[in-house]
Amino acid sequence: MAKIKMAKKEEASVLERVYNVPLRKEFQKAPPWKRTKKAVKALRQFIMKHMKSKEVLIGKYANKFLWERGIKNPPHHVKVTATKDKKGKVIVELTEIPNYAKREIEKQKKLAEKKKGREESKKKEPIKEEPKLEAKIEEKVEEAKKEKEEKAKETEKEEIKELKKEHPKQHIPKQAIAPKKVEQRPTAPKGQ
Repeated sequence: MAKIKMAKKEEASVLERVYNVPLRKEFQKAPPWKRTKKAVKALRQFIMKHMKSKEVLIGKYANKFLWERGIKNPPHHVKVTATKDKKGKVIVELTEIPNYAKREIEKQKKLAEKKKGREESKKKEPIKEEPKLEAKIEEKVEEAKKEKEEKAKETEKEEIKELKKEHPKQHIPKQAIAPKKVEQRPTAPKGQ
């Protein structure tokens, strides 16, 4: 019974370990144009072996660190924190997050706080009736403009009908389209 209880405790806890993973011996086996790919595979295999899990995910900043210097020149070793969840999934991330990542995280926190503040202020403020009145006024103005435009169109149509009645159609022959004239330029002077 004691063994069963221990197993349950282990399942409930999250396993977290810090490793300094050597990559040089592995990526030296690959040609230069595949070295960083090989380093990523070596990191994944190292974590599989030591954390005893088939499912390994490499984090955003660890991946950026590996690929930072291109495909031909990966880092010789990398210090990572491997975290295993209850399902056996291992997530690998750099132990020390780079400064740009820290700034990015701080920005996201500030944005989240601002959104919360906006939502709270919207809830506290009563609904204003003034914009509704303004919207109604704008709608009435637009309707009046449309009515004026319609009246103007109707009067134009009537005037056109009257003009047509006064002046019956006359047959006007169309002018023939003249072909475009292409200017010919003199050729180069012949031998003198």
